[in-house]
Amino acid sequence: MGEAVARAQQGDETAFAVAYRIVQPGLLGYLRGLVGEEAEDVASEAWLEIARDLGRFQGDGAGFRGWTATIARHRALDQLRRQRVRPRAARLEEDALELPDRHSTHDQALESLSTERALELVRALPRDQAEAVLLRVVVGLDGPAAARVLGKRPGAVRTAAHRGLRSLARRLGVPAPAAGPTGTERREGRPQLPTTGPGTDGTTPAPDRPSG
Repeated sequence: MGEAVARAQQGDETAFAVAYRIVQPGLLGYLRGLVGEEAEDVASEAWLEIARDLGRFQGDGAGFRGWTATIARHRALDQLRRQRVRPRAARLEEDALELPDRHSTHDQALESLSTERALELVRALPRDQAEAVLLRVVVGLDGPAAARVLGKRPGAVRTAAHRGLRSLARRLGVPAPAAGPTGTERREGRPQLPTTGPGTDGTTPAPDRPSG
């Protein structure tokens, strides 16, 4: 994706559409977990800002995911403020917990759910846990990248994600993993919640980049 982003920064509309199609499903799932039915509108606002400020972005494909998630989160928080809804605060331990490995508890939990049901359960989590799970599992960010989006320490985000996934597992009747580090996290093969929308791939068409 890094190559597509670089070409898009040079004005290649096709490359911008490629980057959009890669990022949008996870981004939309993240926003659905934050603002529910308003996700499509918030995503549209976010992509307008992304397109406008694309020339300022510096980084690779993974960095682009984090950058777009940060913009989307800001727009989601704006929407929540407009609705007079504040994200719930929660105290976090700074435990250096790792997410369960592939084919472990969170895989079993999430694979057994439909998208809407999964996001409904995630939205019921404390806000810090919900955002950590969405960024790690749906958007696909690693711990440090998710921490930068949330403005938290990586250990706090890992703790919140671990607790959120344990809570989802309990609700689904899946045996919870033992507490404590579980080894090196794996980005590839991490489960993702499928997204739904007007298109068959869960996305809407890429927005036109503003001229000028």
